[in-house]
Amino acid sequence: MTIEDILAKLVSFAQITGAPNRAMTDWIAERLTEAGARIVRIPGPEAGHENLFASFGTEDRPGLILSGHMDVVPAEPGAWQTDPFTLTERDGKLFGRGTSDMLGFVACVIGLAPEFTALSPGRPVHVALSCDEKTGGRGVPSLLARLPDLCVPPLGAIVGEPTRLAPVRGHKGQAAMRIDIGGRPGHSAHPESGLNAIHGLSEVLAETVAMAATLEGGPRSPEFRPPYSTLQAGLISGGRAVNMIPDQASLSVEARAIPGVDPLGLLQSVLARAEKLRARGYDVHHTVLSNFPGLVIGPDAPLVVLAEEASGKMAHDPVSFGTEAGLYAAAGVPAVICGPGDIARTHRPDEYITRDELAAGVDFLREALRLAAV
Repeated sequence: MTIEDILAKLVSFAQITGAPNRAMTDWIAERLTEAGARIVRIPGPEAGHENLFASFGTEDRPGLILSGHMDVVPAEPGAWQTDPFTLTERDGKLFGRGTSDMLGFVACVIGLAPEFTALSPGRPVHVALSCDEKTGGRGVPSLLARLPDLCVPPLGAIVGEPTRLAPVRGHKGQAAMRIDIGGRPGHSAHPESGLNAIHGLSEVLAETVAMAATLEGGPRSPEFRPPYSTLQAGLISGGRAVNMIPDQASLSVEARAIPGVDPLGLLQSVLARAEKLRARGYDVHHTVLSNFPGLVIGPDAPLVVLAEEASGKMAHDPVSFGTEAGLYAAAGVPAVICGPGDIARTHRPDEYITRDELAAGVDFLREALRLAAV
């Protein structure tokens, strides 16, 4: 199969984040086994969700991990010019959900897998594919917890998020939380008979807006854009009808933190404001949706130097979006972000990757493994 054929198959699984992924992992495991891999399936956060860890070559030396996630964000078919889950070529561009983020990288890895042992004769090559990355990185922690049993401490992980094949050596941390407020229903003509959940939630929203403004004042880290931690309200819901006192309201908030700042800690003032509502009779519940640590790796780190030489590009300054690289680093595995495609095309209609970008992705991986084997 060509890389394009593999990508077409991966896109066709329509592996929306949060859904069981066994059909996709079965297909990938079969391809990697045919290429000579030793496969370990690692359960994810729910039944039917699993990660894959595949190893090639010797088992007793450190090797590189090639890391990617298998899930994609939803697509609204009416907003696309093509079927988002059928790979469609137009003017050298391959359109489909996940082509840049990050099934293009996964296709490159699967397509090159038959060459891994020859490219890295003295060191193993590991492939780590996670589930449920898009729902807050819920899949990869179970894989990382098993890593000491799966391989000797690795040289590092190349996380193939779309960076236009320019290595990225850091990113902000990210955390998200949903806060649910419960009140009492009633007729809007008699507000004293109920407890308006939306009115209560408005106080939590006000704290979110105030905290976001406060963060603009610092602390700062000039290599990021913006150079400070951020906080926003991303989703809000509540109520059933305009003439009913709403008994439920919900707010989802997200924080992105510069190095040295705990992203989950940035949400604590918002949560504290919600908890104060209990004294007035409201029910308050919260759910942590995601908690990615930030990533910081020095410009002279061996893995960064390797990625720069393999890609032929200097490492970029850190970025504001989060990845599983921060989780690898927190587990003691050096990590750098580098993959084909462009982050600007992701999470929007008509996502695409080009044939040239896929070819360049294969060349990058081939050279990275050659360098790591020295």
